[in-house]
Amino acid sequence: MGCRCSKFSLCWWPSSSRLKPNHHALSDLENGEAVPGFKEYSLEQLRAATSGFSPDNIVSEHGEKAPNVVYKGKLRGEDRWIAVKRFNKSAWPDSRQFLEEAKAVGQLRSERLANLLGCCCAGDDRLLVAEFMPHETLSKHLFHWENQHMKWPMRLRVALYLAQALEYCSAKGRALYHDLNAYRVLFDQALDLIRGKNHMMLMDSCLEGDFSNDDGTELVRLATRCLQFEARERPTAKSLVAALAPLQKQTEVPSYTLMGIPHGTEAAQEAISLSPLGEACSRLDLTAIHEILEKVGYKDDEGIANELSFQMWTDQIQETLNCKKRGDAAFRAKDFSTAMDCYTQFIDGGTMVSPTVYARRCLCYLVGEMQQEALGDAMQAQSVSPEWSTAFYLQAAALFSLGMDSDAQETLKDGASLEAKTHSRK
Repeated sequence: MGCRCSKFSLCWWPSSSRLKPNHHALSDLENGEAVPGFKEYSLEQLRAATSGFSPDNIVSEHGEKAPNVVYKGKLRGEDRWIAVKRFNKSAWPDSRQFLEEAKAVGQLRSERLANLLGCCCAGDDRLLVAEFMPHETLSKHLFHWENQHMKWPMRLRVALYLAQALEYCSAKGRALYHDLNAYRVLFDQALDLIRGKNHMMLMDSCLEGDFSNDDGTELVRLATRCLQFEARERPTAKSLVAALAPLQKQTEVPSYTLMGIPHGTEAAQEAISLSPLGEACSRLDLTAIHEILEKVGYKDDEGIANELSFQMWTDQIQETLNCKKRGDAAFRAKDFSTAMDCYTQFIDGGTMVSPTVYARRCLCYLVGEMQQEALGDAMQAQSVSPEWSTAFYLQAAALFSLGMDSDAQETLKDGASLEAKTHSRK
């Protein structure tokens, strides 16, 4: 199975959405995956998508033959994550060659590839835009796992999917094989064991008891053929697919289940343990947020409002309190416009401070599609009560409504962390 290293080599490690059993498909996205066509992007578009090529967005830095940095990002007005590979200026001195190669690779469309979506060639800058794969590389799951090793059925599936990717690229005349030299070195040093058929000594110790002797022998036989010195003695990608397909196990089980990767709403719940308010803010459920804020009332203002008992009760203070009461009545009745006006009068009075009032007016702003004002009130609530998780959750809701999903997710995590600390102290 000959290969050549290319600066446009694509990643065959699929995202969780693609880790599904489909062991016979070869044609271009025949399962209806929605992948946009290849296009050219401006440098300004990609700079905005990656928050100015922020270090916080860096996914990886590597490449001796073509040094590059990979960023994750989101294009303005689009919901999908992308990976932006920015090459060193010396990697592609010929801009015409870069564009031609990118456009050729950009025609490939397979559910087994991280498909190339576009490119950018502006001045000395050379950038590629591809689908973002959120679950990192195969090497991490094989060698650097923390909670769960890669199970035998999943390893067989990965081998098959890789072979299918190679077969697809070969059929399209694009032998974009990834550089597997590091893995070849490991196998080359063990050729005597392979030839001696002592495959148990080659297997990952964490797999003990997970596979049959026949399966182990067959996999070693295939590996031996792939490592033959003469190219004509190595199997083709098509023959590898034919050999690996019958070995597949638990084909009805989704790959994300085999991998222990959270999926869909389960992913959000496992990644962050959210309270009902946190969950409501994460999905921008304004009705649920209103119900929770109404139910909680002003109990989180305790210790702040108590200082008022030492103030001189004047007509001005009484009128300020009346504004709050009118606002509360309107808020309870879901008359958010009136509530907003009354809470604004209370705040502008300047004699009292209430994080709950800021939180309630924040929701009024969200209902009125005044997202920036809502974010400002949530931040004011945090300023008044720095360890109040509600303020963080409402900030997240405002950020989601502004399309700043990455910042919103981080703010949700901060709110959940504060909430967990508060409960641990009780």
